[in-house]
Amino acid sequence: MKKTITTLAIVLLVVVVYSCKKHSDETTLTTGTVYLDLPPTVDNYHFADSGFASRNSNYVATLGRVLFYDSHLSLNNAISCGSCHKQSASFADNVAFSTGYEGRLTKRNSPMIANLLGDQPRSNVKSMNMIPLFWDGREILLTNLISRPVTNHVEMGIDDFNSLPSKLSALPYYSALFKNAYGDTQITSQRIADAVSVFIISIQSNNSRFDLFAKRLTSNMITSSSIAAAATGLLTTQELAGFNLFTNTYNCEGCHHIFTNFYSISDMRDIGLDAVYVDNGSGTITGDTYDNGKFKVPKLKNVALSAPYMHDGRYKTLDEVIDHYSHGIQNSPNLDRELTDSAGHPMQMNINDNNKQALIAFLQTMTDFDVVSDPKFANPFKVK
Repeated sequence: MKKTITTLAIVLLVVVVYSCKKHSDETTLTTGTVYLDLPPTVDNYHFADSGFASRNSNYVATLGRVLFYDSHLSLNNAISCGSCHKQSASFADNVAFSTGYEGRLTKRNSPMIANLLGDQPRSNVKSMNMIPLFWDGREILLTNLISRPVTNHVEMGIDDFNSLPSKLSALPYYSALFKNAYGDTQITSQRIADAVSVFIISIQSNNSRFDLFAKRLTSNMITSSSIAAAATGLLTTQELAGFNLFTNTYNCEGCHHIFTNFYSISDMRDIGLDAVYVDNGSGTITGDTYDNGKFKVPKLKNVALSAPYMHDGRYKTLDEVIDHYSHGIQNSPNLDRELTDSAGHPMQMNINDNNKQALIAFLQTMTDFDVVSDPKFANPFKVK
C-alpha cells in the first residue's frame, strides 16, 4: 500500500495492522520519520501462554509489546519501558543507572526482566503470592511493576496512571490493537497494565546450552556419570568444570537455584557489598533493620548479556563479580549465612584464575541468543 507522511493518514492502521496480507505494512505515526511495523497477523507468534489474557494471548501480548515500547507512556513522550529494558541486554540496561524522562538518573540499575517469574505457574500471575519484584521486593503484583515506573518522577513522570487511557486514546493505532486484544476499543488503565504484563511474562529464555544440559540432567537420576553424559556435545570440559564449581565447590547454587528457577521471599539477601549500607534495600520498604542491605537475588539466564551487575551496577564484568565473592565480601550487619565461614566471618573463597575462568565459561552457557533476536520481542516502532 502507498505510504503517506501526514498525521491524518495514521487512521489507516485500524484497517491494515491485522489485514490478511503476506507482508508487514508500514504506517506513519508522526511526520514521516517513525512508523509502527507489525505483522498483518500475530496468530503464529506463539507468545508463551500467560494465563492472564482475557482473550487471545497473542493479540494481548502484541498490544503489550507496543505499549512497552511506546514513549507516549512517559510525560514528555521521550521514555518507554524499552528505553531501560533493552532486548539486546536480555531486557536489562547496559549502564549502571538508566536515564529518565528529564535526563535524571535512576537510583538503581534496571534489572533483567526476561524470565521474570521463573517457574511461577502462569495461571497464578494475578495473585503472585510473595514473589518479590524490583530490587527491594516492594511489589508482589505484576501489574504494579508496570504502573510504578510510569508514575515515578524520575523514570517516566506520569502523575496518575489512570490518566493514560485518555492520552493513549488520542493515538489512532491503539483502537485496532485494543479491539483485537479485548474485543472492543475501550482503553482502560487495567487493560494497559494487563497487556504489558502479558508481554513481559511471555519473554521466556529457555534455549541456551545450559537449558538443554539441564533438561538432559533432570530427566535422570543425577550422578557423576549422568552429569558427564548430559554435558556431552553441549558443554566443554572447562564449562563442565565451571558447573561443578558453581553447584558444589562454591555453592553458588545455594542462592541462585539454577535448576528450580523459582522466586520466593527468601531470595532477598545481603551479599556483603558494603560494611556500612549505602542503600538499605528491602529494609527501606519493611522498616525492619533486619532487612537492611538485602536485595533480590537475580536469576542467571543470559547473565553474560546483562552487565553491569548488582543493584547499583557497580561491577562491569563477571570477572569483577567473582572477585567480590573471592575476596571482597564485607562484614555487613545482615550478611547472609551462606556467605559466612564457620566462625561467622565473611567467607574468603580465594577463587584462583583457572576456577574463575571456568565459572565464567559456565555462566556463558546460560546465554540464549533467541530471546535477544526474536522479532516478536523487538521494538515495533521503526525510524525511516
